[in-house]
Amino acid sequence: MIIRDKSNSFALLFAWSGTILPKVMPALMMVVFISTVLVYLSSHHYVQAPTVPAIGFTIFGVILSIFLSFRNTASYERWWEGRKLWGQLIATSRHLARDSYVLPPAERQVLMYRVMLFSNLLKNRLRTQNEPIDFYHNKVNLSPADYQALFGHINAAQFILEQIQKDLVKALHSGELSDIVYHGLNKHIISLGDIQAGCDRILTTPLPFSYSVLLHRTVYCFCFILPFSLEANLGIWTPILVGLIAYLFLGLDALSEQLEEPFGLQDNDLPLSAMVRLIEREMLSALGEELPPAIQAIKGNLT
Repeated sequence: MIIRDKSNSFALLFAWSGTILPKVMPALMMVVFISTVLVYLSSHHYVQAPTVPAIGFTIFGVILSIFLSFRNTASYERWWEGRKLWGQLIATSRHLARDSYVLPPAERQVLMYRVMLFSNLLKNRLRTQNEPIDFYHNKVNLSPADYQALFGHINAAQFILEQIQKDLVKALHSGELSDIVYHGLNKHIISLGDIQAGCDRILTTPLPFSYSVLLHRTVYCFCFILPFSLEANLGIWTPILVGLIAYLFLGLDALSEQLEEPFGLQDNDLPLSAMVRLIEREMLSALGEELPPAIQAIKGNLT
């Protein structure tokens, strides 16, 4: 996710890294090139390109704007829902850090390390990564067989929640926990499961493919007929105006494609690694242990 310097608004005009411009630049340059060639040929009377009827082009643009707005809204809602779910994960980890004081110190430490491991495994699952988790090998009280099972489990994050639940049930049956305390802690474990389910829903249910392809093709068709519609009225200003209009439509199309998948590693995706590190730092602080460094933005990009 891009972290911008809000103290210098003028720099936004010339921003390149983290913007959508590099992605749409090839198509944008092609549209401007077509516009320039068309203006040159028309001004020297080498060819007279047929003009697209204004009424048809206007209707086309209005309809495209409506559908493009709908897709951008739907994509942003997916991005914002993902952010809310990870905000809920951070809040739940804080609740557990406070409410788990009822447990013996050793068991509380294991529980908190398992929550940290859960957040790492969830991040790996959403990003289809295999980042190392060796730090937790001797801290989550798993047998060697159970720990190795993590790497081949169909849902490693869910496996950790099951281990937490088993230990809480065992403590309940042995009388170490009362019913009220058990249900209080179990409420947070259920919340973690709901968060994972919500993230899985976003991950596995993208916007309908046919709808995305239709809108993508329509945007490109609209941009490539722009010069033929505007050249007769704009003259030598055609490449500039066509470039600005095409940048708007191509940029919105590309931006919605990024926001549609909020858990990836693109510039505008959510900074899952930074949020996982925040959970680790806060829970390790509650345990009184050494804190890892916070993840910093690299060239304004926080991953």
